[in-house]
Amino acid sequence: MIRAVGLRKSFGGFEAVKGIDVEVHRGEAFGFLGPNGAGKSSTMRMVAAVSPVTAGELQILGLDPATDGPAIRGRLGVCPQEDTLDNELNVFDNLYIYGRYFGIDKATVRQRAEELLDFVQLTEKRKARVEDLSGGMKRRLTIARSLINDPEVLLLDEPTTGLDPQARHVLWDQLFRLKQAGVTLVITTHYMDEAEQLCDRLVVMDKGVIVAEGSPRELIEQYSTREVAELRFGVGEHEALGEKLADLGDRVEVLPDRLLVYSDDGEQVIAETHERGLQPVATLVRRSTLEDVFLRLTGRSLVD
Repeated sequence: MIRAVGLRKSFGGFEAVKGIDVEVHRGEAFGFLGPNGAGKSSTMRMVAAVSPVTAGELQILGLDPATDGPAIRGRLGVCPQEDTLDNELNVFDNLYIYGRYFGIDKATVRQRAEELLDFVQLTEKRKARVEDLSGGMKRRLTIARSLINDPEVLLLDEPTTGLDPQARHVLWDQLFRLKQAGVTLVITTHYMDEAEQLCDRLVVMDKGVIVAEGSPRELIEQYSTREVAELRFGVGEHEALGEKLADLGDRVEVLPDRLLVYSDDGEQVIAETHERGLQPVATLVRRSTLEDVFLRLTGRSLVD
């Protein structure tokens, strides 16, 4: 569905995307992960056929966005990071009028709008004003609007940013149903649990390049351990104790408030810590997550 080879994007002397290779297959959910400034949004804008490619090759649905932009955009759905709903229209009309932009006839777009309102659980709000909707409802309406043209590929830029946990899970369920229906999803997200839940495959981008690629499980197996033991000691003790416990796992990470010991047996790490006469204030054993992989690959420092 999407194929990029040596894809680059520059803005003057700044190169935001530095020659990436990506393939997205029909019916899968593919994710772009990365910190701010990694090049995710620049890549998504090229895939959406709204930003020209600086160099490299990009095909979307077998078409070249440089020459076939309108044809590509007619077959894509785009859910932007910021809601761009029309506050002057009610919920139903936001879908109906948007659908007419695609040249869909009135009867078809009306039926499609009703179906999508049911899909995103907004039928009872069909005549409500957009400004009266909650954040979660607005997000669901934005996703419904992105589906009005029955797209083959749906691009979702940070789809659940700012939503409460209940609203996020409702959206996850709806996106999963779309994938089951054969829609190809391309997602950018800062939420690692979201990527684990939704993505069949993903790439981790940092500073304009791809630093890792695979399924969430593959990335965890490659870049982390099965479990992580979190050990909390007294204030100011972690730096020194990190050296004493360095041999208990594949890797030990020292944080201001705790030690993270990466190991395939977290309980054994805790047991051996006690055998050495050390008494943590608190302990926790958890499975490794995509967030552990992400932070290892891109670091914990903030990027402006």
